[in-house]
Amino acid sequence: MNDNPVIEVTAHAHLHEIAAEDWDACACPEAADSGRPLDPFTTYRFLLALEESRSVGVGTGWQPRYLTARSDGQVIAVAPLYAKGHSQGEYIFDHNWAHAYEQAGGRYYPKLQMAVPFTPATGRRFLTRPGHEAAGMAALVQGAVQIASDNQLSSVHITFCTEAEAIAGEQMGLMRRTGQQFHWVNQDYSDFGGFLAQLSSRKRKNIRKEREVAQGFGGQIVALTGDQIQPEHWDAFWEFYQDTGARKWGQPYLTRAFFNRAQESLRDDILLVLAMRDGRAVAGALNMIGRETLYGRYWGCTEHHACLHFELCYYQAIDFAIAQGLARVEAGAQGEHKLARGYMPVPTHSLHWIGDGGFRDAVARYLLAERAAVDEEIEVLTSYGPFKRHHQEEQE
Repeated sequence: MNDNPVIEVTAHAHLHEIAAEDWDACACPEAADSGRPLDPFTTYRFLLALEESRSVGVGTGWQPRYLTARSDGQVIAVAPLYAKGHSQGEYIFDHNWAHAYEQAGGRYYPKLQMAVPFTPATGRRFLTRPGHEAAGMAALVQGAVQIASDNQLSSVHITFCTEAEAIAGEQMGLMRRTGQQFHWVNQDYSDFGGFLAQLSSRKRKNIRKEREVAQGFGGQIVALTGDQIQPEHWDAFWEFYQDTGARKWGQPYLTRAFFNRAQESLRDDILLVLAMRDGRAVAGALNMIGRETLYGRYWGCTEHHACLHFELCYYQAIDFAIAQGLARVEAGAQGEHKLARGYMPVPTHSLHWIGDGGFRDAVARYLLAERAAVDEEIEVLTSYGPFKRHHQEEQE
Protein backbone atom coordinates (compact mmCIF):
# COMPACT_ATOMS: atom_id res chain seq x y z
CA MET A 1 0.00 0.00 0.00
CA ASN A 2 1.29 3.45 -0.94
CA ASP A 3 1.12 5.70 2.13
CA ASN A 4 1.90 8.77 0.00
CA PRO A 5 -0.09 8.41 -3.21
CA VAL A 6 0.44 10.91 -6.00
CA ILE A 7 -2.42 13.43 -6.12
CA GLU A 8 -3.02 15.31 -9.35
CA VAL A 9 -4.83 18.66 -9.15
CA THR A 10 -6.53 20.01 -12.29
CA ALA A 11 -8.35 23.28 -12.99
CA HIS A 12 -11.47 23.14 -15.17
CA ALA A 13 -13.09 26.00 -17.07
CA HIS A 14 -16.50 24.31 -17.18
CA LEU A 15 -18.33 22.17 -14.66
CA HIS A 16 -19.41 19.67 -17.31
CA GLU A 17 -15.76 18.63 -17.53
CA ILE A 18 -16.32 16.99 -14.13
CA ALA A 19 -18.81 14.15 -13.67
CA ALA A 20 -21.77 15.13 -11.49
CA GLU A 21 -21.44 11.95 -9.43
CA ASP A 22 -17.76 12.67 -8.74
CA TRP A 23 -18.49 16.25 -7.69
CA ASP A 24 -21.41 15.37 -5.42
CA ALA A 25 -19.55 12.41 -3.90
CA CYS A 26 -17.18 15.06 -2.53
CA ALA A 27 -19.59 17.98 -2.06
CA CYS A 28 -22.54 16.18 -0.46
CA PRO A 29 -21.78 12.53 0.35
CA GLU A 30 -24.49 12.66 3.03
CA ALA A 31 -27.10 13.03 0.25
CA ALA A 32 -26.31 9.55 -1.07
CA ASP A 33 -29.28 8.37 1.01
CA SER A 34 -31.51 10.55 -1.24
CA GLY A 35 -31.82 13.08 1.56
CA ARG A 36 -30.96 16.76 1.43
CA PRO A 37 -27.36 17.94 1.20
CA LEU A 38 -25.98 19.82 4.17
CA ASP A 39 -25.00 22.65 1.84
CA PRO A 40 -27.29 23.18 -1.18
CA PHE A 41 -24.94 25.81 -2.64
CA THR A 42 -21.99 23.53 -3.39
CA THR A 43 -24.03 20.85 -5.14
CA TYR A 44 -23.34 20.18 -8.80
CA ARG A 45 -26.88 21.28 -9.74
CA PHE A 46 -26.58 24.69 -8.05
CA LEU A 47 -23.15 25.55 -9.46
CA LEU A 48 -24.20 24.30 -12.89
CA ALA A 49 -27.28 26.55 -12.77
CA LEU A 50 -25.01 29.54 -12.11
CA GLU A 51 -22.77 28.63 -15.03
CA GLU A 52 -25.37 27.64 -17.60
CA SER A 53 -27.49 30.72 -16.83
CA ARG A 54 -24.37 32.85 -17.46
CA SER A 55 -24.57 34.33 -13.99
CA VAL A 56 -20.87 33.41 -13.87
CA GLY A 57 -18.46 33.23 -16.79
CA VAL A 58 -17.32 35.64 -19.48
CA GLY A 59 -18.15 39.25 -18.69
CA THR A 60 -19.23 38.65 -15.07
CA GLY A 61 -15.87 38.90 -13.31
CA TRP A 62 -16.38 35.33 -12.04
CA GLN A 63 -14.48 33.01 -14.39
CA PRO A 64 -14.77 29.34 -13.31
CA ARG A 65 -11.59 27.43 -12.50
CA TYR A 66 -13.11 24.47 -10.64
CA LEU A 67 -10.49 22.24 -9.03
CA THR A 68 -10.38 18.45 -8.89
CA ALA A 69 -7.84 16.36 -7.00
CA ARG A 70 -7.36 12.77 -8.21
CA SER A 71 -5.58 9.88 -6.55
CA ASP A 72 -5.25 6.51 -8.26
CA GLY A 73 -7.70 7.68 -10.89
CA GLN A 74 -10.43 8.62 -8.39
CA VAL A 75 -11.63 12.16 -7.71
CA ILE A 76 -11.00 12.59 -3.97
CA ALA A 77 -11.64 16.36 -3.66
CA VAL A 78 -13.15 19.28 -5.56
CA ALA A 79 -13.48 23.01 -4.99
CA PRO A 80 -15.53 25.88 -6.48
CA LEU A 81 -12.73 28.21 -7.62
CA TYR A 82 -13.06 31.37 -9.71
CA ALA A 83 -10.71 33.89 -11.24
CA LYS A 84 -12.05 37.27 -10.13
CA GLY A 85 -11.70 40.56 -11.97
CA HIS A 86 -13.24 42.54 -9.08
CA SER A 87 -14.36 42.06 -5.48
CA GLN A 88 -18.11 42.22 -6.01
CA GLY A 89 -20.53 39.54 -4.79
CA GLU A 90 -18.21 38.20 -2.08
CA TYR A 91 -19.52 39.65 1.24
CA ILE A 92 -16.16 39.17 2.93
CA PHE A 93 -14.64 42.18 1.30
CA ASP A 94 -11.07 43.09 0.45
CA HIS A 95 -11.62 46.38 -1.40
CA ASN A 96 -9.23 48.18 0.96
CA TRP A 97 -6.57 45.54 0.38
CA ALA A 98 -6.93 45.95 -3.37
CA HIS A 99 -6.70 49.73 -3.11
CA ALA A 100 -3.57 49.60 -0.93
CA TYR A 101 -1.91 47.01 -3.16
CA GLU A 102 -2.52 49.01 -6.31
CA GLN A 103 -1.51 52.29 -4.66
CA ALA A 104 1.82 50.60 -3.95
CA GLY A 105 2.18 49.77 -7.65
CA GLY A 106 0.91 46.19 -7.64
CA ARG A 107 -1.80 44.52 -9.72
CA TYR A 108 -4.39 43.03 -7.38
CA TYR A 109 -6.75 41.66 -10.03
CA PRO A 110 -7.25 39.03 -11.21
CA LYS A 111 -7.22 37.01 -8.01
CA LEU A 112 -8.54 33.55 -7.14
CA GLN A 113 -11.69 33.13 -5.07
CA MET A 114 -12.73 29.77 -3.60
CA ALA A 115 -16.36 30.49 -2.83
CA VAL A 116 -19.95 30.14 -3.94
CA PRO A 117 -20.65 33.28 -5.99
CA PHE A 118 -23.00 35.86 -4.46
CA THR A 119 -23.63 33.58 -1.45
CA PRO A 120 -22.64 34.64 2.08
CA ALA A 121 -23.43 31.23 3.59
CA THR A 122 -20.98 29.16 5.61
CA GLY A 123 -20.12 25.73 4.24
CA ARG A 124 -17.23 23.50 3.30
CA ARG A 125 -15.04 24.92 0.57
CA PHE A 126 -12.60 22.03 0.40
CA LEU A 127 -15.03 19.36 -0.71
CA THR A 128 -13.53 15.94 -0.03
CA ARG A 129 -14.65 12.36 -0.36
CA PRO A 130 -15.07 10.75 3.09
CA GLY A 131 -11.76 9.31 4.21
CA HIS A 132 -9.70 11.79 2.18
CA GLU A 133 -10.28 14.96 4.20
CA ALA A 134 -6.70 15.87 5.14
CA ALA A 135 -5.03 14.82 1.89
CA GLY A 136 -7.80 16.35 -0.22
CA MET A 137 -7.70 19.72 1.52
CA ALA A 138 -3.91 19.87 1.39
CA ALA A 139 -3.95 19.11 -2.33
CA LEU A 140 -6.58 21.76 -3.07
CA VAL A 141 -4.72 24.41 -1.05
CA GLN A 142 -1.46 23.56 -2.80
CA GLY A 143 -3.16 23.52 -6.19
CA ALA A 144 -4.84 26.91 -5.77
CA VAL A 145 -1.65 28.55 -4.48
CA GLN A 146 0.37 26.97 -7.30
CA ILE A 147 -2.04 28.31 -9.93
CA ALA A 148 -1.79 31.79 -8.40
CA SER A 149 2.01 31.65 -8.25
CA ASP A 150 2.44 30.27 -11.77
CA ASN A 151 0.20 33.00 -13.19
CA GLN A 152 1.60 35.78 -10.97
CA LEU A 153 -1.79 36.42 -9.39
CA SER A 154 -1.83 38.51 -6.25
CA SER A 155 -3.87 36.32 -3.94
CA VAL A 156 -6.17 33.42 -3.13
CA HIS A 157 -9.25 33.86 -0.93
CA ILE A 158 -11.37 31.08 0.59
CA THR A 159 -14.51 32.73 1.93
CA PHE A 160 -17.30 31.51 4.23
CA CYS A 161 -15.43 28.31 4.97
CA THR A 162 -16.15 26.31 8.11
CA GLU A 163 -14.35 27.01 11.39
CA ALA A 164 -12.63 23.62 11.15
CA GLU A 165 -11.32 24.51 7.69
CA ALA A 166 -10.16 27.91 8.95
CA ILE A 167 -8.17 26.31 11.74
CA ALA A 168 -6.68 23.66 9.44
CA GLY A 169 -5.86 26.25 6.79
CA GLU A 170 -4.10 28.48 9.29
CA GLN A 171 -1.96 25.52 10.30
CA MET A 172 -1.02 25.16 6.61
CA GLY A 173 0.21 28.76 6.52
CA LEU A 174 -2.88 30.58 5.24
CA MET A 175 -4.10 33.72 6.99
CA ARG A 176 -7.35 33.37 8.93
CA ARG A 177 -9.98 36.10 9.03
CA THR A 178 -13.19 36.34 11.02
CA GLY A 179 -16.39 38.25 10.36
CA GLN A 180 -19.87 38.25 11.82
CA GLN A 181 -23.43 37.38 10.81
CA PHE A 182 -26.79 36.85 12.51
CA HIS A 183 -28.24 33.34 12.78
CA TRP A 184 -31.33 31.97 14.49
CA VAL A 185 -30.79 28.77 16.47
CA ASN A 186 -33.55 26.25 17.09
CA GLN A 187 -33.60 25.20 20.75
CA ASP A 188 -35.98 22.30 20.05
CA TYR A 189 -38.95 24.66 19.95
CA SER A 190 -42.30 22.98 19.39
CA ASP A 191 -43.74 26.08 17.71
CA PHE A 192 -43.20 29.81 17.27
CA GLY A 193 -44.79 30.42 20.66
CA GLY A 194 -42.11 28.31 22.30
CA PHE A 195 -39.47 30.55 20.74
CA LEU A 196 -41.28 33.70 21.86
CA ALA A 197 -41.46 32.36 25.42
CA GLN A 198 -37.67 32.62 25.64
CA LEU A 199 -37.66 36.34 24.81
CA SER A 200 -37.94 39.27 27.16
CA SER A 201 -41.46 40.57 27.56
CA ARG A 202 -40.87 43.73 25.52
CA LYS A 203 -39.27 41.92 22.59
CA ARG A 204 -41.99 39.28 22.65
CA LYS A 205 -44.69 41.94 22.40
CA ASN A 206 -42.84 43.74 19.60
CA ILE A 207 -42.60 40.60 17.49
CA ARG A 208 -46.26 39.73 18.02
CA LYS A 209 -47.20 43.24 16.98
CA GLU A 210 -44.99 43.10 13.88
CA ARG A 211 -46.50 39.79 12.81
CA GLU A 212 -50.01 41.12 13.32
CA VAL A 213 -49.29 44.25 11.28
CA ALA A 214 -47.57 42.29 8.49
CA GLN A 215 -50.27 39.66 8.22
CA GLY A 216 -52.88 42.39 7.96
CA PHE A 217 -51.41 43.77 4.72
CA GLY A 218 -54.57 42.89 2.80
CA GLY A 219 -53.72 39.54 1.28
CA GLN A 220 -52.30 36.16 2.19
CA ILE A 221 -48.82 34.78 2.75
CA VAL A 222 -47.93 31.46 1.13
CA ALA A 223 -44.83 29.31 1.64
CA LEU A 224 -44.04 27.21 -1.43
CA THR A 225 -41.46 24.52 -2.15
CA GLY A 226 -40.90 21.77 -4.72
CA ASP A 227 -43.74 21.30 -7.20
CA GLN A 228 -45.79 23.99 -5.45
CA ILE A 229 -43.49 26.52 -7.14
CA GLN A 230 -44.69 27.36 -10.65
CA PRO A 231 -43.03 29.29 -13.49
CA GLU A 232 -45.26 32.31 -12.93
CA HIS A 233 -43.91 32.64 -9.40
CA TRP A 234 -40.45 33.26 -10.89
CA ASP A 235 -41.85 35.98 -13.14
CA ALA A 236 -42.97 37.82 -10.03
CA PHE A 237 -39.81 37.10 -8.07
CA TRP A 238 -37.63 38.33 -10.94
CA GLU A 239 -39.27 41.74 -10.55
CA PHE A 240 -38.51 41.71 -6.83
CA TYR A 241 -34.94 40.60 -7.40
CA GLN A 242 -34.25 43.21 -10.08
CA ASP A 243 -35.48 46.00 -7.81
CA THR A 244 -33.40 44.83 -4.85
CA GLY A 245 -30.34 44.16 -7.00
CA ALA A 246 -30.46 47.56 -8.65
CA ARG A 247 -30.62 49.30 -5.28
CA LYS A 248 -27.95 47.21 -3.54
CA TRP A 249 -25.43 46.34 -6.24
CA GLY A 250 -26.22 48.58 -9.21
CA GLN A 251 -27.31 45.58 -11.24
CA PRO A 252 -28.53 42.09 -10.35
CA TYR A 253 -25.90 39.37 -10.01
CA LEU A 254 -28.16 36.55 -11.20
CA THR A 255 -29.63 36.44 -14.70
CA ARG A 256 -33.28 35.75 -15.47
CA ALA A 257 -32.17 32.40 -16.88
CA PHE A 258 -30.95 31.37 -13.42
CA PHE A 259 -34.51 31.37 -12.13
CA ASN A 260 -35.60 29.24 -15.08
CA ARG A 261 -32.89 26.77 -14.09
CA ALA A 262 -34.06 26.99 -10.49
CA GLN A 263 -37.52 25.90 -11.60
CA GLU A 264 -36.06 23.00 -13.58
CA SER A 265 -33.47 21.61 -11.18
CA LEU A 266 -33.47 23.46 -7.84
CA ARG A 267 -37.07 23.88 -6.77
CA ASP A 268 -36.86 21.01 -4.26
CA ASP A 269 -34.02 22.95 -2.59
CA ILE A 270 -36.03 26.18 -2.42
CA LEU A 271 -38.56 27.72 -0.05
CA LEU A 272 -40.29 30.65 -1.73
CA VAL A 273 -42.40 32.81 0.60
CA LEU A 274 -44.77 35.13 -1.24
CA ALA A 275 -47.23 37.81 -0.17
CA MET A 276 -50.23 37.52 -2.51
CA ARG A 277 -52.79 40.27 -2.94
CA ASP A 278 -55.62 40.31 -5.46
CA GLY A 279 -54.20 37.25 -7.18
CA ARG A 280 -50.66 38.51 -7.67
CA ALA A 281 -47.44 38.45 -5.67
CA VAL A 282 -46.44 41.83 -4.24
CA ALA A 283 -43.44 40.72 -2.16
CA GLY A 284 -41.33 37.63 -1.73
CA ALA A 285 -38.37 35.98 -0.01
CA LEU A 286 -36.25 33.17 -1.44
CA ASN A 287 -34.61 30.63 0.85
CA MET A 288 -32.44 27.58 0.16
CA ILE A 289 -33.06 24.46 2.23
CA GLY A 290 -30.19 22.40 3.61
CA ARG A 291 -30.30 19.23 5.68
CA GLU A 292 -29.90 21.18 8.93
CA THR A 293 -30.17 24.83 7.93
CA LEU A 294 -32.51 27.20 6.12
CA TYR A 295 -30.58 29.87 4.24
CA GLY A 296 -32.28 33.20 3.64
CA ARG A 297 -31.07 34.65 0.33
CA TYR A 298 -33.17 37.26 -1.48
CA TRP A 299 -36.05 39.58 -0.75
CA GLY A 300 -37.93 42.08 -2.84
CA CYS A 301 -41.30 43.77 -3.30
CA THR A 302 -43.34 45.88 -5.67
CA GLU A 303 -45.50 47.31 -2.89
CA HIS A 304 -44.41 48.52 0.52
CA HIS A 305 -46.33 47.21 3.52
CA ALA A 306 -45.25 47.76 7.11
CA CYS A 307 -43.34 44.87 8.71
CA LEU A 308 -43.82 42.59 5.68
CA HIS A 309 -40.07 42.28 5.19
CA PHE A 310 -39.65 40.99 8.76
CA GLU A 311 -42.51 38.54 8.36
CA LEU A 312 -41.45 37.04 5.03
CA CYS A 313 -37.70 36.95 5.66
CA TYR A 314 -37.38 36.19 9.37
CA TYR A 315 -40.56 34.96 11.02
CA GLN A 316 -41.75 32.73 8.17
CA ALA A 317 -38.23 31.27 8.06
CA ILE A 318 -38.40 30.47 11.77
CA ASP A 319 -41.84 28.89 11.32
CA PHE A 320 -40.49 26.66 8.54
CA ALA A 321 -37.35 25.70 10.47
CA ILE A 322 -39.35 24.67 13.51
CA ALA A 323 -41.86 22.70 11.45
CA GLN A 324 -39.07 20.89 9.57
CA GLY A 325 -36.85 20.34 12.61
CA LEU A 326 -33.98 22.38 11.16
CA ALA A 327 -31.23 23.44 13.53
CA ARG A 328 -30.82 27.03 12.39
CA VAL A 329 -31.69 29.83 10.01
CA GLU A 330 -28.85 31.78 8.41
CA ALA A 331 -30.25 35.14 7.41
CA GLY A 332 -27.44 36.28 5.13
CA ALA A 333 -25.11 39.25 5.38
CA GLN A 334 -25.38 42.38 7.53
CA GLY A 335 -28.40 43.66 9.41
CA GLU A 336 -28.27 44.44 13.13
CA HIS A 337 -32.06 44.77 12.93
CA LYS A 338 -32.10 40.95 12.94
CA LEU A 339 -30.90 40.95 16.55
CA ALA A 340 -34.22 42.13 17.96
CA ARG A 341 -35.93 39.31 16.05
CA GLY A 342 -34.02 36.45 17.64
CA TYR A 343 -31.10 36.22 15.23
CA MET A 344 -27.88 36.26 17.26
CA PRO A 345 -24.34 37.22 16.22
CA VAL A 346 -21.99 34.39 15.23
CA PRO A 347 -18.51 34.45 13.69
CA THR A 348 -17.82 33.69 10.03
CA HIS A 349 -14.48 32.51 8.69
CA SER A 350 -12.23 32.90 5.68
CA LEU A 351 -8.67 32.05 4.63
CA HIS A 352 -6.26 34.10 2.54
CA TRP A 353 -2.95 33.72 0.73
CA ILE A 354 -1.03 36.72 -0.60
CA GLY A 355 2.02 36.27 -2.78
CA ASP A 356 3.90 39.46 -1.91
CA GLY A 357 5.70 38.95 1.41
CA GLY A 358 5.63 42.55 2.58
CA PHE A 359 1.97 43.01 1.80
CA ARG A 360 1.18 39.63 3.38
CA ASP A 361 2.81 40.72 6.64
CA ALA A 362 0.85 43.98 6.66
CA VAL A 363 -2.45 42.12 6.09
CA ALA A 364 -1.58 39.60 8.81
CA ARG A 365 -1.16 42.43 11.34
CA TYR A 366 -4.46 43.95 10.23
CA LEU A 367 -6.26 40.62 10.62
CA LEU A 368 -5.09 40.20 14.21
CA ALA A 369 -6.53 43.59 15.14
CA GLU A 370 -9.71 42.97 13.14
CA ARG A 371 -10.28 39.60 14.81
CA ALA A 372 -10.11 41.18 18.27
CA ALA A 373 -12.58 43.88 17.17
CA VAL A 374 -15.00 41.28 15.75
CA ASP A 375 -14.83 39.22 18.95
CA GLU A 376 -15.63 42.33 20.99
CA GLU A 377 -18.49 43.30 18.68
CA ILE A 378 -20.06 39.83 18.95
CA GLU A 379 -19.81 40.00 22.75
CA VAL A 380 -21.45 43.43 22.87
CA LEU A 381 -24.20 42.53 20.42
CA THR A 382 -24.96 39.33 22.29
CA SER A 383 -25.50 41.33 25.46
CA TYR A 384 -28.17 43.32 23.62
CA GLY A 385 -29.99 40.20 22.40
CA PRO A 386 -33.75 39.79 22.91
CA PHE A 387 -33.57 36.62 24.99
CA LYS A 388 -34.14 36.39 28.71
CA ARG A 389 -30.82 36.56 30.51
CA HIS A 390 -30.73 32.91 31.62
CA HIS A 391 -31.38 31.79 28.03
CA GLN A 392 -28.49 33.85 26.68
CA GLU A 393 -26.16 32.38 29.27
CA GLU A 394 -27.24 28.86 28.21
CA GLN A 395 -26.56 29.70 24.52
CA GLU A 396 -23.11 30.99 25.34
